[in-house]
Amino acid sequence: MIRSLAPAALAVLALGACAPTGTTPAAISATLTNPLLASGPDPWIVHQGSTFYFMGTKGDRLAIRQTDDLSKLAEAPEHVIWTPPASGPNAISIWAPELHRIDGKWYVYYTAAAAGHDDDAHRGIFVLENASADPLKGEWVDRGRIVTGMTGIDGTVFETGGKRYFIYSAYDGPDSVLAIAPMTNPWTLGPGETVIAKPDLDFERQGGRQILEGPEFLAGPKGDLFLAYSASACWSDDYALGLLHAAPGSDPLKAESWVKSPKPVLAKAPQNNVYATGHNGFFTTDGGKQTWIVYHANTGPDQKCTAARSPRVQRMEWTKDGMPIFPVPSRAGDKVPAPQP
Repeated sequence: MIRSLAPAALAVLALGACAPTGTTPAAISATLTNPLLASGPDPWIVHQGSTFYFMGTKGDRLAIRQTDDLSKLAEAPEHVIWTPPASGPNAISIWAPELHRIDGKWYVYYTAAAAGHDDDAHRGIFVLENASADPLKGEWVDRGRIVTGMTGIDGTVFETGGKRYFIYSAYDGPDSVLAIAPMTNPWTLGPGETVIAKPDLDFERQGGRQILEGPEFLAGPKGDLFLAYSASACWSDDYALGLLHAAPGSDPLKAESWVKSPKPVLAKAPQNNVYATGHNGFFTTDGGKQTWIVYHANTGPDQKCTAARSPRVQRMEWTKDGMPIFPVPSRAGDKVPAPQP
């Protein structure tokens, strides 16, 4: 989040990204250098057809960049698709937008706070809908606030077993926890919201707060379910990614379905001058054969939770058992494989 704007069966390995295979079009860069942008907290990438859509926290607006070549994301113009009203429950602190394609329409889920109340008690997740095939065109309709059991931030959606679910970071007393609920449509929750994870490990309690936030779903190649989440305070150099794992066929609404990795799966890499790695997203290319992670980080220690956090993309790998292998964060300026459309 941006505050300053206005191993039971889980062998997760810290390995570097491997070069992708397949034919690379001559016009598309085979490599990119991280970070993709000088600023881009809470990054999110959607890949559809030959196009990559990027969103990140802007604080006072929602905007999309579109490109066929992620190495040139900085050259893609920013298209503002929505600005908040001057008053009301979603007027300020516009954070962590996610663009999703659901049932033939585009949806943006984003966090906002009420005008005059920039505090945890007045934050929530809101939804915009667009029926256009192109998210940069058409009309964005305000579908309002997701009615969650607690106030919170960082809403995301995923589908498994033919059902759709909503998960978010909920404020539960002094903690931020992960809560999940079924969905009846893209902006409405059904009954049965459940807390599935709490900040009960040391790496989730750095920076003076006990926080789990930024949940993101990852489907395993053998049917396993994974949820990556950001742990600890975003202003800590130890802000990192944790991981929850559920076996194939598990009920995601049951807390006992999820097993937590005892250590972070993506964390600071002082040897590469990378700190405060967190708030990620996942996307695939090559017809789903290649998995990529986008995340933000700082390019030095003690840079806190500001707009200077920058987005990076690296290749994910999988073990033969279908467990995800997260990359070691790459040093700024080093070349890494680039996703191909």
